[in-house]
Amino acid sequence: MDEPSAALGEHAAGRYSQGRSMKAEEVAQFLNQHPEFFEDYAEMLAEVVIPHPHGGRAIPIAERQILSLREKSRRLESKLGELIRFGEQNDAITDKLHRMTLALVGAHTVKAVLHVLAFNLREDFAVPHVAIRLWGGFEPGVPGEQSAPSAESRTFAESLNAPYCSTHAMLDTGAWFGEVAPHLRSFAYVPLRGEQVIGLLALASEDPQRFYPEMGTLYLRRLGEIAAAALLRNRSAEREA
Repeated sequence: MDEPSAALGEHAAGRYSQGRSMKAEEVAQFLNQHPEFFEDYAEMLAEVVIPHPHGGRAIPIAERQILSLREKSRRLESKLGELIRFGEQNDAITDKLHRMTLALVGAHTVKAVLHVLAFNLREDFAVPHVAIRLWGGFEPGVPGEQSAPSAESRTFAESLNAPYCSTHAMLDTGAWFGEVAPHLRSFAYVPLRGEQVIGLLALASEDPQRFYPEMGTLYLRRLGEIAAAALLRNRSAEREA
């Protein structure tokens, strides 16, 4: 540190004396405030060697800077690749949701809407287990699959402001999936809401990572909104018929 300290002392116009030991923070602050130092002492910088970041040998500071830039470039490339993958996944989900929306627009009865939801979720979104429960003026729509929800399940659905993901079945909803219920390891609950909650869409999987509490629920929310709109439209049409 003696030679750099002396040089820095002279360049700082008396701010530091040559005999004073400088702290690392002071050196960094001075260099940040006086970038011209690197031009005035270019030859000295070319002679400075520092430890290699991945080994014990010493390397010139310029080589160390190149290694740092290469490492930064690799991190940026990795981040860019991750963003591209996320974008492609989101595009695929958007396409699937669009296809389901078109199918729901073409459904002309409540039962047809329920069939579209169950079919597309299983076949297009690869959700292995789907259960739907409705109330608020709806008749059971899926013979053999639809049973009246408990008061507790309705209260749970009405308390949701957004889709909810869990590693276990909530309340008595596990029974909605029949004999496979003991093997299910992840669940997503999507409230179906118009002016008020009219039902609950429950999704489940044996894969514990299929739905998890920290996952984003934007597309689940949109799915619930589209499904509720289709159900309410057809309910009104059937009442008027």
